[in-house]
Amino acid sequence: MNPTVSIIVPVYNAAKQLDRCISSILNQEYSDFELLLIDDGSQDSSGGICDRYAEQDSRVTVVHKENSGVSDSRNLGIRMARGTYLQFLDSDDWITPDATNLLVRAAEEHHCDLVISDFYRVIGKRVSRKGGIDEDTVLSREEFASYMMENPADFYYGVLWNKLYRREIVQAHQLHMDKNISWCEDFMFNLEYIRYAETFYALQVPIYYYVKTKGSLATKSMGLARMIKMKLSVFECYNRFYQSVFDEEEYEKSRLKVYRFLIDTADDGTVPPLMLPGTKKLGDERTSADPDSLDGDSFFAESVRNRKLLEYYVEPVALKYDLALTDTMLLLYLTEFTQTESMKKLSDYTNIPRSNLILALQKLTSRGFVRSEDIRENETERQLQFSFPDAAQAILSDLATAQRDYEQARTADLSEEELAQYIHLSSKIKHNTLKILH
Repeated sequence: MNPTVSIIVPVYNAAKQLDRCISSILNQEYSDFELLLIDDGSQDSSGGICDRYAEQDSRVTVVHKENSGVSDSRNLGIRMARGTYLQFLDSDDWITPDATNLLVRAAEEHHCDLVISDFYRVIGKRVSRKGGIDEDTVLSREEFASYMMENPADFYYGVLWNKLYRREIVQAHQLHMDKNISWCEDFMFNLEYIRYAETFYALQVPIYYYVKTKGSLATKSMGLARMIKMKLSVFECYNRFYQSVFDEEEYEKSRLKVYRFLIDTADDGTVPPLMLPGTKKLGDERTSADPDSLDGDSFFAESVRNRKLLEYYVEPVALKYDLALTDTMLLLYLTEFTQTESMKKLSDYTNIPRSNLILALQKLTSRGFVRSEDIRENETERQLQFSFPDAAQAILSDLATAQRDYEQARTADLSEEELAQYIHLSSKIKHNTLKILH
């Protein structure tokens, strides 16, 4: 049976970073994939590292070949691929544990041909988020092309590794990397793919760690004349793309924007200085937990595990809507508080101090995610009635999905009998607890 996703990684002299890259793939929560490691004639221990992983995991296939460049390696991976979707990584980068799952879910839920995601830009120990499209809806080819026109040389649009492709489109139109060019080959592949794709979706969650160790227009050591010649060649393809996507009238109106490509430089999302908003120390961009606090058998360890697991599934929702994780968790809690409740009960339930709770509620209200009505039934206790405006329906739907993922993760691999027994025992434990506390 063919896998759902084929993940293609060209490898060349990447021994120092390769374990991190491959481990991030094999540790994905989504497991229905094949990993194609194309060793492009590496002179270091990269080939041996690839073989070691293939021995350990049947999903890994390794090909060793003479050095012929990254484009030729990717083309070989495409020809070998059996998956419904294609996903690409560079061997010195890595992905978040939920990356493939989020890409596939977006493609299947929105029935789209291309998913494009935000990514993390890494320099040393610093990291910042990079994105391009803020619209949370399925886009047509014309709409996607219009967004791309605004930042024609942006890595967000040009690279392969923050996207998920349908293999049948690539196969049907015999799309491949042009191995005769050494700059923008990814972008030219994308231009051809977009010509045949019909529906697009922007996943506003950073799932890829891009490390500045590879060449770009700004760092390649090529002569000025060659650089200009190459950029003009790519521009011809870019110009033809817009002539084919837009009608004549729309193209004429946008001609100046199309020609901006000639003067734009490659923007790979350079990390700003550490003190600026949006820049974080690598490792702080997502919540984590001390492994020692998760492995214990105590009551507190179990409590931490459950909370951290729920946060793991809620955090992508927080990133998507640009909310703090604590505020997003509060919104999830509020879905159970649609009746009149006291601030004391809400504070106890969420374990958030009242002063912080008031501030978080103000943030959620200002974003239009929750509406609260102050009802004073007596002089001593403040009561609130919560409701959710129409503007909150999208995030509430995403939170409901996160909660389902959490429950499914906790009960994964349980048989129907074991699940029924778990529900029964949980009910008895709840009864015993309430008997003491009431």
